[in-house]
Amino acid sequence: MKPLPNDIVLRPRFQLTLVQDKETILTHFQHAMDHPFVIKRLDEHVFIRFNNLNNHFWSPQLHLEIVDEENTCKLYGVFGPNPTLWTFFMFIHFVIAILFIVMGIWAYSSASLGKNYHIQLGGMVILILLWTVLYFLGRAGKKKGKPQMLQLYNFMMNVLTE
Repeated sequence: MKPLPNDIVLRPRFQLTLVQDKETILTHFQHAMDHPFVIKRLDEHVFIRFNNLNNHFWSPQLHLEIVDEENTCKLYGVFGPNPTLWTFFMFIHFVIAILFIVMGIWAYSSASLGKNYHIQLGGMVILILLWTVLYFLGRAGKKKGKPQMLQLYNFMMNVLTE
């Protein structure tokens, strides 16, 4: 696995070249039973996540795609947050961005008309502070989910070396 270039990567990715064929690897994952994990297979995609007992708000999941090549196969992996959490975070960012643009247009219009626009600028500053809080919440969540991310990776490597 190639080391990641920095800590800003939101959804770390990796790829491995394997000597086994695709069906053998998929079968290994299908029959792998480990207590804290739930494994779902959809064609050549494997989703590994934590069961409800070991799952917390920031728990990551591992999405694997296994692709056949000439004499080998490639495994592409992506660590990511729970899709519901990811969608919620993106929705909140989208709402804040739209509100920021609206406040900016409102402030520009008020300034052009010679009216007071301090309320709009204050709202824009509050929105920037909200963005900052969301950023640090995401970073804290990523840090809290990192041990589980390593557990997922180790489980995947154990299944591949069986």
